[in-house]
Amino acid sequence: MKKNQIVELEITDITSDGNGVGRYESMAVFVPETAVGDLLRVKIVKVLKSYCFGIVDEIISPSPDRVHTDCPHFPKCGGCSFRHISYESEAKLKEKFVYDAFTRIGKIQTEFMPVLSCEASDRYRNKAQYPVGISDEGNICGFYAKRSHRIMSGYDCRLLPENFGRISEFITEYTNKNNIRGYDEKNGSGVLRHIFIRQGYHSKELMICFVVKKDIAQRLMPLCERLKEKFEETKSIVMNINPDNTNVILGKRTVNLYGNGCISDTMCGNVIDIAPEAFYQVNTNQAERLYAQATEFAEFKGDELLLDLYCGAGTIGLSMADRVKKLVGVEIIPQAVENAKKNAEINGVENAEFICADAGMAAKQLAKKGLKPDVVVLDPPRKGCDADTLEAVVSMSPQKIVMISCNPATAARDCGVLCEKGYKAQKVRAVDLFPRTTHVECVVLMSRNKA
Repeated sequence: MKKNQIVELEITDITSDGNGVGRYESMAVFVPETAVGDLLRVKIVKVLKSYCFGIVDEIISPSPDRVHTDCPHFPKCGGCSFRHISYESEAKLKEKFVYDAFTRIGKIQTEFMPVLSCEASDRYRNKAQYPVGISDEGNICGFYAKRSHRIMSGYDCRLLPENFGRISEFITEYTNKNNIRGYDEKNGSGVLRHIFIRQGYHSKELMICFVVKKDIAQRLMPLCERLKEKFEETKSIVMNINPDNTNVILGKRTVNLYGNGCISDTMCGNVIDIAPEAFYQVNTNQAERLYAQATEFAEFKGDELLLDLYCGAGTIGLSMADRVKKLVGVEIIPQAVENAKKNAEINGVENAEFICADAGMAAKQLAKKGLKPDVVVLDPPRKGCDADTLEAVVSMSPQKIVMISCNPATAARDCGVLCEKGYKAQKVRAVDLFPRTTHVECVVLMSRNKA
């Protein structure tokens, strides 16, 4: 194989990062924006020892999974990976991603339930972070091109509510007219870094956050008045100050410009206050279905002590609180713990306690009180659980562990460790919270072996 060589290739599989796979003379060839069943002419662009990468030169015969691409930004934008195939075929791929991770990485054979597909594959996100930059014509706002920090100008994204595009366009036009310059990553000039928008799925309450290099509150106040008038759902407008040369979007200081700095929404029947910094699932409707599946796996009888590790603002544990005797949530971030306590108070949940600690410390605190959890819910970050957390969970000997994960690979690894320490995987289900992207969540039921 040589670079720039043209080969004929049939796509036989899709990897979990969205690349199609075919074989040419025993060499694996990875090709983006393809579908299983495509017959293609492929131009080789990179050759390594045992595999290579190519791009589509010509579609000789398209896969039955292919559909018309309905977004002008695809595939240049880095947001979507599967907009060229039907959602039904995408959901089946994600079911396979989870199955492959657990059987190959975790060496786990269990019941794999059908994927829980998303009811809406478009307009499902409740949050957007538009980067703002500068060009010869003035400020530009839009989306990052794939694998880069180059901003593609544009406002409407099919994953976002339509009003998000109108808001970002209005702000961009206003800042251009009033000389509030966008941020230049290369030299650090300019002031407006991001337009950050959140909207409650059920409440429709709207939050607009200006991420800026320095405090420009006085210059933004007239814009706030215009936004309140034009977008009636606006409940809160804030300014977040991030002076650092970093890819991290939010800085450490947030200033209220209008409202109380939060919006409220309902998650699984509970009212949740959402601050700009708070973690909140971006697909509310599908997250509620995910948490319902986790609750179904747990099969609560009403007398359990539930331990919710990595509890964040408490959304998962609070969705289960009315089914157990006591809920204990554990989170290492102090602000999140305060949010969880407030959310419990708002909803009149009196059987919940939240601890600011890591898992190992929480295990010791519970042991001192003579408390032993019957069910542990784990919702770790993408990197998964660390060894100390898994050891702490095993030391508490819960009858059941329900793991919710946004990364099937690390979930499979961690569940494999738990299997070595006396637990058995009973059920696994893929849950698609992020249609048109490569991301997929999964929920796993583990039970303690009687022996």
